[in-house]
Order: sequence, then structure tokens, then C-alpha cells
Amino acid sequence: MLGAVQLGLLAACVVLFVPMGLAGWHLSRNKVLFFSGALFITLAVGVHITPYFSSITSFVSSVSSISATDSRESCISLLHDIVYDVNSIVNTQNISNNNSASWNWEKSSFIDACEFQKLSRSDASDLLNGSWIVVAGDSQARLIAISLLNLVLGQDEMVSVRLDLFKRHSNYQIIIDSIGIKLDFIWAPYSTNLTDFVVDLKRNRIYPDVIVMGAGLWHMLHMTDSSSYGASLVLLRDSVNSLLPFSPEFASGSVSSRSPHIFWIGMPELINSMLNTEEKREKMNDITLLDYEKAVYRSKLLREYGGPLLLLDVKLLSKKCGRLCTVDGMHYNQGVYDAAVHVMLNALLIESHQTL
Repeated sequence: MLGAVQLGLLAACVVLFVPMGLAGWHLSRNKVLFFSGALFITLAVGVHITPYFSSITSFVSSVSSISATDSRESCISLLHDIVYDVNSIVNTQNISNNNSASWNWEKSSFIDACEFQKLSRSDASDLLNGSWIVVAGDSQARLIAISLLNLVLGQDEMVSVRLDLFKRHSNYQIIIDSIGIKLDFIWAPYSTNLTDFVVDLKRNRIYPDVIVMGAGLWHMLHMTDSSSYGASLVLLRDSVNSLLPFSPEFASGSVSSRSPHIFWIGMPELINSMLNTEEKREKMNDITLLDYEKAVYRSKLLREYGGPLLLLDVKLLSKKCGRLCTVDGMHYNQGVYDAAVHVMLNALLIESHQTL
């Protein structure tokens, strides 16, 4: 439709300005009128019969589609461009308390054009209304679940939620009847646990609306083998691909309405000197972390490398918050996970073509 309007405007300009130009060349009045009339009739017929030529219509539609896709992908690539208010950063003594570093998106014309927003409780509830959300993984995933629930629940409700969710190595489920949200947290510290979870979904033919998953820290500490970690991620990627009704190579940014939105929780910035055991300081060093990150990229698990999962870059978010945002070099201030949740929610808005 937009292409037809633009074509019509172009035709009008040609009809108006070309005869004026010819008149400027001192052609006779009759010649100008004749040429103007013939040009108008030709362009009018052309505009009206254009929709019947499928190749032209397809070209206009494809250009419009490519433009929209490029715009979505560009905005998604800017989602992690945030800054923290240094004055608000609190060195939390207990990761489960309510202290939260203040943050916002950087100021730039590109980011302003994307219209990112920090969702209020009511906006987040409207977006997620009727959704089944699964958060699966290790302690980083647990903190993501806490931040998400903190956004949609009141403070009184969060007291009991925090106590239950912070029980070590346990699953958790909550149904928020007022907004129709069901959230499951699944303790899955290894990527093989995540693969088993995905296989179960396919076997049972039950598909959450949103899946947020991530694992790696336990593998790094207890196995310390980036090669086997990478191999396990390839299996996870293949399992996720078999779950989805489309192939990532041909998705072109367009997600089927039946496809769950799936996110990968990246590992955080590890501050080696702050890790709380000698074993962690020995095994979870910068070199090992880099090897594990390379394993993620090589597995093609992430969408930016042709995979099915969109990255929540917790490393970048935690690194921007810095040393003052962690007491153990691994788990960070709630503001980091709040930012990750808003990155996820804005990605959902972009991918589902919604506005609030």
C-alpha cells in the first residue's frame, strides 16, 4: 500500500513538473498541452495496472519487508546499550535483598528511534498476560526469575516468593491468577539438563510461550572442559531446532505465532579475586571463561550466529555495573538482572510487533 502511494506521488510530480519544464524551453502551448495529456494518461494507466503484475507487487512488498526486518534486527542489536547511575550502585551484602542499581538506555538517535522502554508493572502484566514462562538453569537463571516476578508482583507477595525461590537446587512454580501468568523455574545447572528439559517438552507436546535458559558456571567449576561444554551446547541447539516449527536459517526475523520465544542467559563477568573459594579462583579464571564463551559461539546456539536463541548478555550488563555490584565476583546486584529482564521484554515487543 505504501509503495502504491509513493508511486502515485511520483506520477503526480512528473505530470506537474515535466510540462512546466517543457514550457520553459519555449515549446508551443498546444504541444505542451498535448504532451501533458499523453503523459498523464500513460502514468494513470500504469499506476492502475501495476498491482496486476505480480513481479512488481512482489518487489514492492519484499522491499517493505526487508526494511521492517532490518529495523527490528537493528533495534534488537542495541538492546544491551545501557548505562548505570554510579551514585545508585550499592554493594549488596545479601544478593536476595531489594537494593537495585539504577540504569537506563544510552542516549543516541538510533536508540531513541527504537523507543525502548522500562516497563511498569501494569505494562509488563499486559504484555505477559496469559503466558506460560519457563526459566531454566543455574543461579543466574534463578536471579532472572526473581527480577521478572519482582516486576509483576507486589512487595508483600515477593517476600514469600524470595524465600521459596532461594531454596538451593530446587524447582519452583507460581501461578498469578490476576494476570493469568504461569512461571516455572527449573533447576538445571548443566546444559545436558536443559537438553533433557527441551526433549521432554517435545515428547509431551507442551510448549511454553517464553523460555529463558542458561547454564555453564557449574560445568566450568566441576568439569572445566570447554570442549565437552561446546559439544553439549550443539546437542541443545539441535533439540531446540527440532522443537521449533521453523528453521533458523530461513526465519529472516519472522517468528511463527506458534513458536516460543527462547532466550539464552549469558554467563556473568567473573571477578576472579572476589570468588569465594580457592577452587573457584583456580578454575574460573579469565582464560577458562573465554574458552567457554568461544564454545557458545562455535555451537551456533545463538541467533546472531545462525542459532535459535536470543542472547541476554549478562556478562556485558554485569561488566558495566562493575565490582561494586557484586560481593562474590559472580552474583550481581538486582539491577543487572532487572536490566536483563527489560532487554527480554523489549525484545518480545519488537518480535511480536507490539507497542505499549
